[in-house]
Amino acid sequence: MSTAPKLSTTHAGRLSTTTKVLILICLMYGITYIDRVNVSTAASVFKQDLHLTNAQVGLVFSAFAYPYLFFQIIGGWVSDRFGARLTLTVSALIWAIATLLTGFVGSLAAMLVARVMLGFGEGATFPTATRAMSDWTVEGKRGFAQGITHSSARLGNALTPPLVAWLIALVTWRGSFIILGIISLAWAAAWVWYFRDDPGEHPGITPAELEVLPRYALRKERKKDPVPWLRLARRMLPVTLVYFCYGWTLWLYLAWIPLFFLHSYNLDLKKSALFSGGVFFAGVVGDALGGILSDYIYSKTGDLNKARRNLVVLGFLCSLACMVPILFLHNLPWAAICLSMAFFFAEFTIGPMWAIPMDIAPRFSGSASGLMNTGSALAAIISPLVFGYVIDKTGNWELPFLGSIGLLFLGSIMAFWMKAAEGLVGGSFTAAKQPAV
Repeated sequence: MSTAPKLSTTHAGRLSTTTKVLILICLMYGITYIDRVNVSTAASVFKQDLHLTNAQVGLVFSAFAYPYLFFQIIGGWVSDRFGARLTLTVSALIWAIATLLTGFVGSLAAMLVARVMLGFGEGATFPTATRAMSDWTVEGKRGFAQGITHSSARLGNALTPPLVAWLIALVTWRGSFIILGIISLAWAAAWVWYFRDDPGEHPGITPAELEVLPRYALRKERKKDPVPWLRLARRMLPVTLVYFCYGWTLWLYLAWIPLFFLHSYNLDLKKSALFSGGVFFAGVVGDALGGILSDYIYSKTGDLNKARRNLVVLGFLCSLACMVPILFLHNLPWAAICLSMAFFFAEFTIGPMWAIPMDIAPRFSGSASGLMNTGSALAAIISPLVFGYVIDKTGNWELPFLGSIGLLFLGSIMAFWMKAAEGLVGGSFTAAKQPAV
């Protein structure tokens, strides 16, 4: 089968409906990450306004992750049962309002409430997007679809530091949150207007597109087919643990990298934002390449374990190797290069990782990806708090990277228990290839 990562076009040269849906999901990934990591850049300003310590700032960073963790599985189940259109529309309205309200906070408590609300709104987004992609993506392009959407998330990461720094200079840190909240509301309107749960119901879909897409199970039939939670949870447990190891490093980057450059190298806000954006941009490339290579290996070998698991192991080992020099070198250019390379290889694993729930349980991909993403969500709670605590106690901004190195090594070992080639179809596991229904 062809896995060429090309955006489909119609016979008239216009973008196909499936491509437009993918672009809309990519925009969502980028916007959600801008809204969740904007506090990292704004922290140096609101920390002074709200009179917060580093530990309290770490609490602000992690507050988002508590409801985000809780609603991973619930959100995935809701999307499997009620569809991605309704689930993402409601989620977008909640996270957009939370972002708007952040611009009006006047205390640590109010900031925490806004961040908890943001986590509640964004908790279901990625499992729901996976649900949508299961119905709108050709089987042989799952790695590419997950890679390019998460690449958009990292593009949001890369754009956030300079974008938020510019907005702060233009309209203050409060105004920056208000503007970003309005953008989120605009995306919600576009999603509910354009997307359809059943590709066959979309007025712009062509017969050629429908022919290659997975067969869509009617929603009323899905309601009659309950999620096999126990068997699915057991099957996804190794994937969840590996994703925790990845998530620890991800949230260390998302929460603290702007402040790392600001304090460890005594940069001002604009220069810190510039270096942080450069590091995050490396993740944009890593996400896209990892998804493309994963699908290419699958098309050549037909072996999902080689296409998914082996790339995860490679990415983890290369990422930790690039992170080691940070512990010994205090040189700004080299620190930026090493952190960028480490982030590139960590993100290289995302396309393969997020394709695994679609491989294992295409009919329950929302629930399966929700189970997997609880690993990253749990890491999002712990990692920022540990980083802030270590810095307050030691004053050493490099020391917390030691934890990431250890967990990446552990994750590379646990990855061998992930078996993407064993699918869950109708509640039964099988090593044989099954249709995405």
